[in-house]
Amino acid sequence: MRFGISLKLFLAILASCIIIALAMGLAVRFSFERGFNSYIHERQQQRLAALTEVLEADYAREGGWDFLRNDNRRWWAVLLDAWRRDDDSDISDDNRGAAGKPGSPPRPHTSLLYEHVALVVGRGSTFERGEHRYSLRVGDQVVGWVVTPRPAARRMNNAIDRRFQNRQLIATWVIVGLSVLLAAVVSLLLARMLLAPVRRITRATDRLAGGDYTVRVESRSSDELGRLARDFNRLAYSLERNEQLRRALMADVSHELRTPLAVLRGEIEALQDGLRAPTPETLASLQHEVLLLSKLIDDLYELSLADAGALNYRMDTMDPAILLGSLVEHYRERFGRRAIDLALTAPHGLTMSGDSQRLTQLFSNILENSLRYTDSPGRVWIELQADGENIRISVEDSAPGVPEALLPRLFERMFRVEASRSREHGGAGLGLAICQRIVEAHGGTITAEHSPLGGVRMVMSFPRTGGGS
Repeated sequence: MRFGISLKLFLAILASCIIIALAMGLAVRFSFERGFNSYIHERQQQRLAALTEVLEADYAREGGWDFLRNDNRRWWAVLLDAWRRDDDSDISDDNRGAAGKPGSPPRPHTSLLYEHVALVVGRGSTFERGEHRYSLRVGDQVVGWVVTPRPAARRMNNAIDRRFQNRQLIATWVIVGLSVLLAAVVSLLLARMLLAPVRRITRATDRLAGGDYTVRVESRSSDELGRLARDFNRLAYSLERNEQLRRALMADVSHELRTPLAVLRGEIEALQDGLRAPTPETLASLQHEVLLLSKLIDDLYELSLADAGALNYRMDTMDPAILLGSLVEHYRERFGRRAIDLALTAPHGLTMSGDSQRLTQLFSNILENSLRYTDSPGRVWIELQADGENIRISVEDSAPGVPEALLPRLFERMFRVEASRSREHGGAGLGLAICQRIVEAHGGTITAEHSPLGGVRMVMSFPRTGGGS
C-alpha cells in the first residue's frame, strides 16, 4: 500500500504531537506528585511544630508524661487540639471514627512520644525503622521526642487528599486525550493547507506534460512554495513561447521555401512547354532563385549550429577598428551606387578577443540589412569607442525606422517588419538571429534602438582585453 505525501505529513505531525502530549502529561504528573508530597510534608511540619509547643507546655505544667502514659484517648485529644485549625487532618478516617467507640481507643500513627527511647503513648515504633524524630525541650533539657514516619513512606490516609490526587490524575489524562484529539484535527488541517499548493502544481505539471503550455499556477505566498509556483509559471511561459516560435518557424520556413520553388517550377514548366526560350535572362532568373534557396538553407543550417553551440570559433586578440575599416572599403562602392553615405569613426588601439571570420560575418549581415532597407539618399554611420571595460560598436542608418514595439523582435527567427519588402530584397529574417548568436558567443550583447538619423541603431558591446584608452 502506497501512502501519499498528505497522509505521511499528517501522520508525522500527529505522531510528534502525541509524543509531546504524552511527555507533557508524564512531566505534569511527576511534577504534581512531587509538589503535592512536598506540600503534605510542609503541612505536617507545621502541625508538628504546633504539637511540640502544646506538648512542651503540658509537660512543664504537669511535671512529666504521666498524664499521657498509655492514654491513647487523651493523646488523641492533644493531637486534635494541636491540629484543630486544619480540617485536612493527617489522622486516618478510620481512627477518627474509632475515637468515639467505647473500649476501642484509637491508635494514632502520625506521631509518637518517647521518653528515653521508651514508649509513652501512641503506636509502637523504634528509631531503627527510620522515622523522623523531633525533640521536646523544657529549658535546656530534652524531655522526649515526637516520632513520625518519613513522608516518602507515609501512606496517604486522608480521604480528601486521596480524592484530590485521583481527580488530578484523571484531569491530567483527560487533558492529554483532548490534546491528542486537537493535534489530530490541527495536523489534518495543516497537512491539507501546506500541500494544497503542491497539489495545484502537480495537476498543472500533468497538464504541462500533456502539451497544455497555457496552464498557470496561482501563487499566493512568498515562501518556497510560492517561488516554486512562480518558477513553474515561467517554465510554462517559456515552453509556450518556444512552441509558438517553433510553429512560426516551421510555417515561415515552409513559406520561404515555397516561393522560390514555385518560381523555379513555373520557369521550368514554361521552358518545357516552349513558352519561354532558354535565354541568358531566363537562366539568370533560375540561378537567382536557386541562390535564394541556397542562402536560406545555409542560414538555417548555421543558425541550428549556433543554437547547438557547434559553431567553431578561433579566438585571437584583435583590433576591431582594422576589421571595420576593411569592411567599409569593401562596401563603400555598393553603398555609393545607392547614394548612401557610409562613414566610420573607429580609433585604433582598442583590442578584444574574437574570431575575425565570425565578426566579419556579423558586421556584414548588419551592413547588408542597412544597404537593403535604407532609403536613397541616406546615411549609415559606424562608430567604435571605449565604454569602461567594454568596447562599444554601433551601426545606425537613416530612415525608414522600425516601430518601438517591434525593435525587440528584430532578433527573432524569420521576423520581418514587412514580409513582402523583405522578400523583395531577398531577406528571410535569419541574419540578425545569427548575429545575436555570434555576439553572445563573444561574451557580448546586442540591442536595437531608434537612431537619431531616423532609422535603426544596432549597439554591440564586447569585453576589452586591455590596451588602448
